[in-house]
Amino acid sequence: MKKIYILFTVFNLFVLSLTAQSLDQAKAWYQAGDYEQAKPVFERLIKSAPSNANYNLWYGVCCLKTGSPQEALKYLKTAVQRKVPTGQLYLGETYNELYMFEDAVDIFESYINDLTKRKRPTEDAELLLEKSKSGLRMIRAVDEICFIDSIVVSKEDFLSNYRISPETGKLYTYNQYFKTEGDHPGTVYETELGNKLYYGKENAEGILNIYSTNKLANDWSEPYELPERINGSGDTNYPFVMTDGITIYFGSTGEQSMGGYDIFVTRYNTNTDSYLAPENIGMPFNSPFNDYMYVIDEFNNLGWFASDRYQPEDSVCIYVFIPNESKRTYNYEGMELEQITQLAKIHSIRDTWTDEEVVTNALKRLESAIEQKPEAKRKVDFTFIINDKNTYNYYSQFKSQNALNQFKTYQLKEKDMAKQIEKLNDYRKQYQTASISGKEKLTPSILDLELRIDIMRTELDAMAIEVRNTEIKAYK
Repeated sequence: MKKIYILFTVFNLFVLSLTAQSLDQAKAWYQAGDYEQAKPVFERLIKSAPSNANYNLWYGVCCLKTGSPQEALKYLKTAVQRKVPTGQLYLGETYNELYMFEDAVDIFESYINDLTKRKRPTEDAELLLEKSKSGLRMIRAVDEICFIDSIVVSKEDFLSNYRISPETGKLYTYNQYFKTEGDHPGTVYETELGNKLYYGKENAEGILNIYSTNKLANDWSEPYELPERINGSGDTNYPFVMTDGITIYFGSTGEQSMGGYDIFVTRYNTNTDSYLAPENIGMPFNSPFNDYMYVIDEFNNLGWFASDRYQPEDSVCIYVFIPNESKRTYNYEGMELEQITQLAKIHSIRDTWTDEEVVTNALKRLESAIEQKPEAKRKVDFTFIINDKNTYNYYSQFKSQNALNQFKTYQLKEKDMAKQIEKLNDYRKQYQTASISGKEKLTPSILDLELRIDIMRTELDAMAIEVRNTEIKAYK
């Protein structure tokens, strides 16, 4: 009996020794940020001691950092209940990743109060609180966007999967365009005319900022940094400029970002030679993860952006969507929180399909863009007479950038007038079959539209003359 007792004691000491060694190794991995290695060890330990506060924290953090925030939630809640230092910090991060922003705000406010009582710095926690508040505002105003496709690709060469029309411009990595080597995370956007570049490049402090340069004759001007309003705090990269030449989308990790890179938009004010304050474009485009490289292909009527939400470290998901002509948001008050959260996460692109015909047509445009079918290309993009000798069919024919910008404004006005004419024709059809009272109600609307269209025609004629005159000057 004594021998059995001794053997049992030796065995227990051996097990305790192995456990101590495993714990020490797991803690070393944890401290080094190697959560994949540490996770299975802490999982075994927490099964043997489920009430251990530190085990709950360590295992919860490992779950969070390895892409399992839902699994992390239970253990981090236990760690916070047992007053483990930093538990609130990681629980707040978990709430953010799960889009539980109200809970994140509450836990970060509690964390800040605790830090204040202990006379510890609160700046970092306050930044996290602001990001959670930003997420809470965004979840209440999720854009109603129709996504038609998503594809997971390698992060290293994701730009090659953007199949945009030549009229939209061109995208390159920094190394591709400048023919350099090494780790250059910057991307380059070249305008459709090839006369202007926007690109991300590290400054002397190692922070990514967006630069621009113009082509003058055959030479490029000295690159200049875009103003601090854009290159503010954090890294700024992934520029894209709309064909109007004044609307710029970019990615930034600055203070207004809710997590990693967020997509922002700003516009150049030609009157003041300055940029408007950038705006975070919100959900579903942005998330607590990295979201960037937002591109609108106006010619195919398709939008693109990349996100690493819920993706392996070396991969990103490229989403393709149909751009809205005007901003539309889901009715937050009239929907279940789970439903709006799923839409904000882009949990399923099919959940965004409300018109099958619209989706089918968009998928055909996407297929043509991917395959670059010649028959899918229009023979001409437009017909615009400059003078007796010159008729333009493509943007690339313009010699004057000012004339090109004026012409694009002209096209927008022309498109708006076409809509008004369509609306007028619809009213006239209604008038033909309407009752007497119905005709009385329609008459003021018809007269008002007729007057408005006449004014627009006059304005368009004047704009066309201005475009021609500006372009003709470039010939001289």
